[in-house]
Amino acid sequence: MTTTAIVVAHDSASVLPACLAALTREGARVVVVDNASRDASRAFAVRAGARVIANPKNQGFGRACNIGARDATSDFLLFINPDCVLEPGALQLLLEAAANYPDAVLFAPRTLNADGSMAFGLSASLAPRLAVGPLRPPDGDCCIGGTSGAAMLIRRAAFAGVGGFDENIFLYAEDDDLNRRLIDAGGSLVHVHAAVATHAHGQSSPSSRALDHRKRWHLAWSRCYVARKHGRPSQALGVVARSARQWLFATLAFRRDAAARHAGALAGAWAFARGRTALQREGLP
Repeated sequence: MTTTAIVVAHDSASVLPACLAALTREGARVVVVDNASRDASRAFAVRAGARVIANPKNQGFGRACNIGARDATSDFLLFINPDCVLEPGALQLLLEAAANYPDAVLFAPRTLNADGSMAFGLSASLAPRLAVGPLRPPDGDCCIGGTSGAAMLIRRAAFAGVGGFDENIFLYAEDDDLNRRLIDAGGSLVHVHAAVATHAHGQSSPSSRALDHRKRWHLAWSRCYVARKHGRPSQALGVVARSARQWLFATLAFRRDAAARHAGALAGAWAFARGRTALQREGLP
């Protein structure tokens, strides 16, 4: 069984070395889709021996993943964030799980936070209605209703069968939407406990106040979008009201970083309510 690892990079030079070294050790073919990085991400990926697809403009996460997937001919696709590192043997254990659970389509490793704690849960807004899953972190393999997109192995045929990631989403909630569509298509998602990955959450790109504002814009917009897409009640006006209060309190307390984040969420939810798309915000067709 062959695997192509797809890594989407955007100013990710500080974390790419560890990620790519682990993927090379695991024997995966590596495709780095570079979203117009301004740092040395692209040059490092070339030196590391990865196949590099250079986007002249940041296409967002889902679109970039789909670009990488179209370059693959392998049986499996491993989508992994540049700030996520597979532990030795993790890929082989995921592939063994795929052989053991032939009806499953997605296999998620046990993902640890940087402090060693386990990151486990039904991922974000759509998961509670996807499937019944364990309420506590498991101590063995189990079916799950959703998983984070930080690291996940997917059968390429199943990924193609549901149309890949939704390219209307620029950033955030793409994994929730994909999980939902895979389950709706009759597939199962499996947590593979023996396969381990470490995720330095939020380190894929250097942080700044402007970037935090942009991320929160997309987080709010994407959650509103996937809720509507899958028949959930609209969250937009509720997010607008809550974020406006949080922005006001942060501003009055002179907490500028927090104010920027809440202003981003407010703007994203308000943009969704007014019918503006994430692609329009980013100048994408």
